Amino acid sequence: DAAMDRLSAMDARSAEVVQLRFFGGLSVEETAEVLKVSQITVMRDWQFAKAWLTREVMQAEGGS
Repeated sequence: DAAMDRLSAMDARSAEVVQLRFFGGLSVEETAEVLKVSQITVMRDWQFAKAWLTREVMQAEGGS
């Protein structure tokens, strides 16, 4: 939850993409429609958010 809060503060749309795709189970197409952005924007935000969250979780677990 803390990592999602930090992501939301830094990049609200990317956090919303994560919520819709991961927690809501929406496809790229459905997410793009909900957010009224292009599918490529959703894919870019999704890729960024996954990488950012992975790094945050690894750091929280004491990784590099």
